[in-house]
Amino acid sequence: MTHPRLPLRLPVFAAPMFMISGPEMVLAACRAGIVGAFPTPNARPIEKLDEWMKTITEGLAAARDAQAAHTLGPWCANLVTHSSNTRLTQDLELIARYQPPVVVTALGSPKPAIEVVHRYGGRVFADVINLSLAQKAVKAGADGLACVSAGAGGHTGFLSPFAFASAIREFFDGELILGGGISDGWGIAGAIAAGADYVYMGTRFIPAAESMAPQAYKQMVVDSHIDDLIVSASITGTAASWLKPSLRLNGLDPDNMPDAPTRHYDSSTNFAGKKWLDVWAAGQGLGTIHHIDPLARIVDQLAEEYTTAIKRLQALPYPQRSFQ
Repeated sequence: MTHPRLPLRLPVFAAPMFMISGPEMVLAACRAGIVGAFPTPNARPIEKLDEWMKTITEGLAAARDAQAAHTLGPWCANLVTHSSNTRLTQDLELIARYQPPVVVTALGSPKPAIEVVHRYGGRVFADVINLSLAQKAVKAGADGLACVSAGAGGHTGFLSPFAFASAIREFFDGELILGGGISDGWGIAGAIAAGADYVYMGTRFIPAAESMAPQAYKQMVVDSHIDDLIVSASITGTAASWLKPSLRLNGLDPDNMPDAPTRHYDSSTNFAGKKWLDVWAAGQGLGTIHHIDPLARIVDQLAEEYTTAIKRLQALPYPQRSFQ
């Protein structure tokens, strides 16, 4: 199934962030003209997911009437397809009912979502961190790939985003989202120039006024820089990028992390008692984020930077004509 490019003001996904992205943030992103996304495991129990999807669809319907002359971005549900997620069937039932235009699958094959989403004309992107997973996702029928690269916050990748994009373009000409340490308009321009169609941007939106992050978390992102990060599988069982100050506040030593637990991603379980509730993730975009702002203001700044970056590229004297 082929699709036209998503109608956006900027080629950006406000990346689905665990415990951070909720309906308010999704709606703010869509109103600002980018893709608003959230992970379905953020809404527990299943009744809350139903409420969230209803809030988003009704909010977008109202926004569509109110801002007919402006670009309204689509919304996206991020679905965990790992075998440990016993709620997957229920999540898919709600996706079929509310029909998000975009679904990104994570921590498993996109196959469970493809038939459901294609039935109503949506598109499925698979979250991948290496070529093997990318090839499997393409073979399974994914419309696009969300390439999580080195520098991404939360569950992160290890490949250079430029090398990753080039390697995937050797065998896949579908839509490509590229993420990993991109936090400004110059990074967006660089990713698009490297072959991506869209950019995943998460850390930049953690301190958005509409994010669900606690105020102390938002301030820690503003106050931190790249050297305040550590990649470890000790919290969730999957390698993720964590803020060292947050680990220390929770009695963990970044230089002596415990062994990784067994991976378990069941959205049916209660949040209570989970050790990842109070430890905070971020990506390598730290150091360029200086304020807690409304999401619309952040997108305005990104748009200005992106325009400046494009003009800079157009003004460069390259390539020059070869001498004969």
